Amino acid sequence: MSEKLTARGQATRDRIVTAAAQLMFERGVAGTSTPDVRDAAGVSSSQIYHYFADKNALTMAVIEALSTFVLDRQRELLRDLTSVDGLRDWRDFIVRLQRDSGCQGGCPLGSLSSELADHDPIARKALADGFDQWQLTIRDGLRNLVDRGVLRPDTDPEYLSQAFMAALQGGLLLTQAQHSTVALEAGLTAMIERVETHRT
Repeated sequence: MSEKLTARGQATRDRIVTAAAQLMFERGVAGTSTPDVRDAAGVSSSQIYHYFADKNALTMAVIEALSTFVLDRQRELLRDLTSVDGLRDWRDFIVRLQRDSGCQGGCPLGSLSSELADHDPIARKALADGFDQWQLTIRDGLRNLVDRGVLRPDTDPEYLSQAFMAALQGGLLLTQAQHSTVALEAGLTAMIERVETHRT
């Protein structure tokens, strides 16, 4: 929306997006209807269509909100890395989140990507952007370690951050399927051990 929302309007919009995100995470996009969102958010249908032209627009808002949610919870851990131990703290945070959720749901962006990427190019691009921002956050943390002299100058933060994302997403998928964090921990620990081979 191009119009500036009042505080009350923003709160209503946020409540709709939050309800939609929770339902889409639990049921998928196809299994979530606008009336479902209306009832979960405690709003009217006219309020939903005041803020969102259609379900596609609401889905895009959900992708944006989930991308922000995922990154905000990790950016502080990765932004100012001063040692490899900081990567272990980040790994432990990721693993703890999965344990706290009962190893259910997997990655919210990954779940939406599995459902939407093959047939919705606009959603696929938005999801890819979310993953890119996640990877860049990891890359910048590794680059900070290089700049601080913790890792050698020939370290490639771009390559390592891509590999971290692959280990992370594969680990989250296996956590969801196996209801165990063993594979997630193993993948991230292996990547941290790889990073340690670049220490000065």
